[in-house]
Amino acid sequence: MQVIKEYVQRWYESGLDPDEYVCHRKQGNLVDISDADTGEKRTVLTFCTNDVLGLVQCEAVKQAAIDAILQYGTSNSSTSVLSGRITLHQQLEDEISAFKHLPHTQLFLNAWMAMQAMMDAFCHQAIPVPGFQNTRETLILTDVLNHGCIVSAVVNAGTRSGKVFSHSPQVRVKPYRHCDVEDLRRKLQRYARPSDRILVVSDAVFSMDGDIAPLPDMLNVLHHYEGSVLLMDEAHASGALGATGRGIYEHFGILPSQAIERGVAPLIMTTFSKFAASAGAAISTHVAELKPLLNVSPTSIGTISLSPPLAAAALESIRQVRQRPELVQKLQENTRYLRSRLAEHDFVAIGETNVVPVILPSEINPKIFARQLMHNYGIWVSPIWFIAKPRLRITANALHSREEMDRLVAGMVATRDLFYKPTLSA
Repeated sequence: MQVIKEYVQRWYESGLDPDEYVCHRKQGNLVDISDADTGEKRTVLTFCTNDVLGLVQCEAVKQAAIDAILQYGTSNSSTSVLSGRITLHQQLEDEISAFKHLPHTQLFLNAWMAMQAMMDAFCHQAIPVPGFQNTRETLILTDVLNHGCIVSAVVNAGTRSGKVFSHSPQVRVKPYRHCDVEDLRRKLQRYARPSDRILVVSDAVFSMDGDIAPLPDMLNVLHHYEGSVLLMDEAHASGALGATGRGIYEHFGILPSQAIERGVAPLIMTTFSKFAASAGAAISTHVAELKPLLNVSPTSIGTISLSPPLAAAALESIRQVRQRPELVQKLQENTRYLRSRLAEHDFVAIGETNVVPVILPSEINPKIFARQLMHNYGIWVSPIWFIAKPRLRITANALHSREEMDRLVAGMVATRDLFYKPTLSA
């Protein structure tokens, strides 16, 4: 334990620890918070929530969660395959399937569990079946900037429970350059063998860069590998991309059925913590047989099922999105406005979505910048300084007014002027 103590002390001395805040109350985008260290309280305007459509405080969503507690209680107290499956689970799976245009959906407690279940089910088919032997190796191609839940799942894909407790074939994992379809093509040509089961996995919207995976071009590459599988993590795409918020396929004017027609099996992971005012995740597919495999994966059979209020909140949120496409349109309008205002003031905002990463001059510490923005202007943004290239990670949502976005930009300009004095060339 002494090593741990020394490590954490060095970590704090290096300034790598985040500023932490405790939320006491929310009203729209105004949040009452206190500093976790000092207890100092303030009301701030937030631009760091992932509640992109503002449904966390929607009355219909809150009432659905309350009603679920009154009907089922706070927990199902069991795994889904034993006694933990309730009507809300089936309704939520059906709603997601309709929303994503894929007929079979399996729920999970979170994206990490969903991704790990997918690797176990696809690569290892871990339940021993008399007379059946899985002999085909799996080749996984993953974007180098994929989310941590994907990274964790793929790096452990060769040692998931199916590999530990049986003799399933090897899993080979190869990264490809960020959103670089030509590199994806080269890696497939170099590493794919005729008997391989091929899985390509990518974020739809990248959580630290705010850009969008080149789905049409990826399908063009995978079309040459009959039976290949494309898994898209739509955590930041659901509710944000496409005219009605259905995600990356709608954004590009494609249906999953068109991928199937081209010999590519589309898988979509939907998460509820951004657009659906809840927690949890789901994987959708057109292959009915994949669902029972996912259902008995260790991250499903080994833990409790999604609780009634969380399932009900997600279900009602998706229904709200389907009934009110103007929420999605407002989010997209706010995204365009905020990005344009930042550009007017010479901020480098990369990407193209409501996830707006702002790259600051190298001499400015994002953590200090965000702290001053909060203390001086009452605005809360997320500084990123140790898990990616230093930046501010700003998220626009459907509840922001233009006045609030103008207030953000004005505060950022003033804070930049405080810290940054560029050298004028002769």
